[in-house]
Amino acid sequence: MEEHVSPITQWFNHIFAPMALWLLHGLHIQPKDYDAPIPDYVVMSFLVLVFCTVLALILRARLSVERPGPLQQGAELLLTNPLGFGIKDLLGENVAHGGEKFIAFTGSIAIFILFANLLSVFPAFRSPTGNAVVPLACACLTFIYFNWQGIRHHGPFHYLLTFAGSPKQLGDWVLAVLLFPVELISTAARLLSLTVRLWANIFASDLIYMIFLGLLLGPAQWGWNKSPVLGIALGVLPALFPILFIGLHIFVSFIQAYIFAVLPSIYLGLATADEH
Repeated sequence: MEEHVSPITQWFNHIFAPMALWLLHGLHIQPKDYDAPIPDYVVMSFLVLVFCTVLALILRARLSVERPGPLQQGAELLLTNPLGFGIKDLLGENVAHGGEKFIAFTGSIAIFILFANLLSVFPAFRSPTGNAVVPLACACLTFIYFNWQGIRHHGPFHYLLTFAGSPKQLGDWVLAVLLFPVELISTAARLLSLTVRLWANIFASDLIYMIFLGLLLGPAQWGWNKSPVLGIALGVLPALFPILFIGLHIFVSFIQAYIFAVLPSIYLGLATADEH
């Protein structure tokens, strides 16, 4: 099935396709489409990255202790809030010590995912997280990061021992032979878990919206052919239903961004814990 390309992606390819082809050929990569070598999800991810960067620069220029503006108050709620759902709150709950130093990474990837999920709410845009490549990239970054922090905290050898339950006695070493491969597989499976959870929910949200809209447009078109009055009456649902699905998509977007803040916090806590 041919992938739909948004007008914005078409414009990007019109401007930057020669540069993209030169880079891909230099890396010995063959694009799927020579007319549009820059995929839609790459363009949308780039737009989210630019938007988040500009938003962060504006927020930094307007930071104030005495008179915090609405933008600063919203950012502070993402960081910490009375409900304990903030990024700092989650790290403080799941990481035993020094969780504040992980705020930059955990917060950046969660906020990127939030705005990437919300992008399809606006016409002519699509959520890049609806393509499995983007959630996989976020999952890979998270996987590398929490393992690297575990290595920094324990050292390479002792970090590997944590997968075996940090054995100390002879009986522990016997059990470690069975535990080690299970823990390795379990840790590696986090890549799949993070990827599929985010991609499947955003993809399903967009797909269900299109299915229901298509089902509702059919009766409206049939009614319009019979009578304009009947067509207008049956067209009420296709006009109102998208509003409900937009609300559902916004809810799913926040939930998935929250999950992508909770799970990295848990993984960082496990990787840097002194006892497993």
